[in-house]
Amino acid sequence: MSDNSSTATRPAIALSEFFDGHPVATFAIDTAHVITHWNKACEHLLGWTSEEMVGTRKHGLAFYARERPMLSDLIVDADIDAAALTRHSRSDVIPGAYEAEDFFPNLGAGGHWLHFTAAPLRDAGGRIVGAIETMRDVTERRVAENALRRAHDSLEGIVEKRTSQLAEANLRLGEQLRQRDIADAETRRHNLELTELNAQLSTAQQQLLQSEKLASIGQLAAGVAHEINNPIGYIFSNFGTLQGYLESLFTMLQAYESAEASIAAPEVATRLRIMREKIDLNFLREDIPVLMDESKEGIVRVRHIVQDLKDFSRVDANQEWVWANLHHGMDSTLNIVNNEVKYKADVVKQYGDIPDIECLPSQINQVIMNLVVNAAHAIGEQRGKITLRTGSADASVWIEVADTGSGIAPDNLTRIFDPFFTTKAIGKGTGLGLSLAYGIIQKHQGRIEVDSEPGRGTTFRITLPIRHADAASKDIRP
Repeated sequence: MSDNSSTATRPAIALSEFFDGHPVATFAIDTAHVITHWNKACEHLLGWTSEEMVGTRKHGLAFYARERPMLSDLIVDADIDAAALTRHSRSDVIPGAYEAEDFFPNLGAGGHWLHFTAAPLRDAGGRIVGAIETMRDVTERRVAENALRRAHDSLEGIVEKRTSQLAEANLRLGEQLRQRDIADAETRRHNLELTELNAQLSTAQQQLLQSEKLASIGQLAAGVAHEINNPIGYIFSNFGTLQGYLESLFTMLQAYESAEASIAAPEVATRLRIMREKIDLNFLREDIPVLMDESKEGIVRVRHIVQDLKDFSRVDANQEWVWANLHHGMDSTLNIVNNEVKYKADVVKQYGDIPDIECLPSQINQVIMNLVVNAAHAIGEQRGKITLRTGSADASVWIEVADTGSGIAPDNLTRIFDPFFTTKAIGKGTGLGLSLAYGIIQKHQGRIEVDSEPGRGTTFRITLPIRHADAASKDIRP
């Protein structure tokens, strides 16, 4: 009977220790909405002690000025209806769990943004016996998002200014051409001025290309930060758990050291055996390597995400024509725009066997990014599909970006590559993405074609020569 009693109490002790040692603010309630656990992280974040909260139903008062139900209460009552789903979203990771985010002005000096995750607790028969709810302080991320939004607005202002400058330059150019027709004697002077203006337009185009890239990065940076946060989260959690394991191991080793002189004594042997069973030494040997492997995987994911963002956003990107693997660049670009696409569509890669081509890799990546992001924006509320295909023919390679979105109206098909033309709402697009993509493909002596029908989707096809025409006479291929 004593062995069975000891076995029955250990899970409850382990659960309490888990709650108190967990770095994320966490509490749990039973089916009567009574708080059963309130960990130290909750005390630190909310200022209410476990003695004040456990055994009560006043968890809503820790967040609001008056008592109101939390996510965990709605889960216990199975009260997540359609109206509630407008404020909460289902978790993509935990079945039956929900997430929400809100601002609480009464927390701290200036208030805090908190991200909630609540999930049901079930018994062995699958019945709900309570709910668990966690809170993460996301104030810093919210502040960063606001800063990025302000930066994006500033970039939009720069684009508008460049647009105005280009319009003024075009007006001046038209006036100069008319004057050349009137006075042949001034032809040489007009030609010189035209050459100078063309150089200015080329410089402005390069500036617009970089501004468009920076604007795109501003839109994607918050999603990349979210992608980085996920692997960092479980690395932090794993190392917290690992610290507890190591403390148990050190305790066990210390007990062995103190018992070396009297290990033959029966009472000492019994004590060591009980301690070994309590900390489950064999389980620790198996779980510690798993935790370390997961942490290494998370670090690798962070490194790849940051490196892809760094490569894509380089202002001093190599502008020399080099031999590049298009598939590598496409994969890197897809990683950068992942957060823009993953909630809207499934990405399917149908890569063919293509050779390396001589190109400006960073500019080709910019074209792929514009087409993929436009495809995601064209998909409505129902989840769609974006397909990337590649292949080769003769002395060229081709890339297709196809979507199952709303398609393009026939009246707009002839205008989509015009500068500043956009069908998006004011403030949602600059109208430069496809125009810049067209210019980049022309610079590579390639062509870009579109096939679209309203309601059926759109397919963009890019064809690029394997060798750059200016280097055709040079044998520089590796």
